[in-house]
Amino acid sequence: MNKPAILWIDDEIDLLRAHIIFLQEKGYNVETATNGLDAVEKVEDNFYDIIFLDENMPGMSGLETLTRIKTVSPNVPVVMITKSEEENIMDEAVGAKIADYLIKPVNPKQILLSLKKNIDQKRLVTEQTTSKYQMQFSQIGMQINEGLSFDEWKEIYKKLVYWELELSESEDSAMDQVLAMQKEDANKTFYRYIKGNYADWFNMDFGERPMLSTDIIKQVVLPQLDKKKKTLMLVIDNLRYDQWRIFSPVINEYFRTQTEDMYCSILPTATMYARNAMFAGLMPSEIEKLYPDLWEHDDNEGHKNKYEEVLLQKQMARYSRKESLYFEKAAGIKKERWVTDNLNNILASDLSVLVVNFVDMISHARTEMDMIRELANNEKAYRSLTLSWFRNSALLELLRSLAGHDMHVIVTTDHGAIRVDNAVKVIGDRETNTNLRYKLGKNLNFKSKNVFEVRDPRKIYLPSRNVSTSYIFAQGADFFAYPNNYNYYANYYKDTFQHGGISMEEMMVPLVTLVPKK
Repeated sequence: MNKPAILWIDDEIDLLRAHIIFLQEKGYNVETATNGLDAVEKVEDNFYDIIFLDENMPGMSGLETLTRIKTVSPNVPVVMITKSEEENIMDEAVGAKIADYLIKPVNPKQILLSLKKNIDQKRLVTEQTTSKYQMQFSQIGMQINEGLSFDEWKEIYKKLVYWELELSESEDSAMDQVLAMQKEDANKTFYRYIKGNYADWFNMDFGERPMLSTDIIKQVVLPQLDKKKKTLMLVIDNLRYDQWRIFSPVINEYFRTQTEDMYCSILPTATMYARNAMFAGLMPSEIEKLYPDLWEHDDNEGHKNKYEEVLLQKQMARYSRKESLYFEKAAGIKKERWVTDNLNNILASDLSVLVVNFVDMISHARTEMDMIRELANNEKAYRSLTLSWFRNSALLELLRSLAGHDMHVIVTTDHGAIRVDNAVKVIGDRETNTNLRYKLGKNLNFKSKNVFEVRDPRKIYLPSRNVSTSYIFAQGADFFAYPNNYNYYANYYKDTFQHGGISMEEMMVPLVTLVPKK
């Protein structure tokens, strides 16, 4: 392994001989220069891992030298060393993107710490992260098999997401694989938990069971209105908890997180069911029974959620709410006046609901377009792509504008998604739906034991086309494929993000309340 290379630029370099010897004994290769011109020539001819630069030198100043160095080698970290503590010099140095700033006289430990921060950080972070996860691995493994409640499952999932994000910043691919296996084990146990408990929740009062899609308006939104707080409910379709975790630092520049929780999306974890249930405050079979003209069957592609605003109005009316309501769906956000129009309408309304479909669009585009699949070729890249969208979106611009007003924001979603990789054969008739993670129809035929079959949909409040309709749900990373052209579809959909079934990623989704910092 090559020794890390340091260039130290100082017109009094002889006075620093003891520091240089100290670094050489620590395994660093140190070269020196006594003026800016010589330093720039060295940078042009050699590669350095880091540069220490004196700010106050005769001839070319430290700041001038810094500018020249950055022109030649823009990515090399430069540590500015100076006797001066003047704020304007610090501001100029920081503005020129220095890596660190030290005040003379410096001691060897300061230099060593700066080196570790700037050229050893990746290795040290990897080592520390790997070590800490290894310590928690067994603990998480034991907890998974302890017969957990839903609240305990939320804590397990939060831990797994935490380590997934931490390990994604390290360089230890072996630990990534260990975490992926532990997450797979957790999802298998979570599937058994849902299979054994889900139907019972509908015989329990709120508080005895998890919060479901049907509870969000009554239990979360209306209490905000009771406090006379103008409220924006932001529903980002298909937003997973890990994606929220990477969005949150951006949002927290403008809003403070008042509460951060997760709720349980109903089955199927698909927009037609989960989002309609959220806005209606009713399970799908109840919507079909009370408002048959507002329920579209599963085979009516493209019209499954066109009555969301009406369903929300009816829920508000059931609770005798008189607050003014603004409802908007956004997909793509192309209108030039989108931010301005929405800002004015939101500020003029007591309750505003904004449904944004862009994350779901990325998920579908990744399945259908090779270029998007290449850009988001793993979980980390998928998160990065959604973060890049959010950072540059009109939605963030709108939130930034709302942060200057007394507006509470509830951020949530209808369901999440899971990356699938295992095809399970299923046989159905022509009326069987097309979703890869759940099926409904007559005489569904499958062999896998890892399928949650519901022969009486009434038990979980799902609509039936006829008396022989049943539902099946995929678990973990499974997806359903028909025997016809099985290999083609198994390969085509492998490694895509899907939803509709049973997994932590699909069912345990973010529910966050934000208040402006100002």
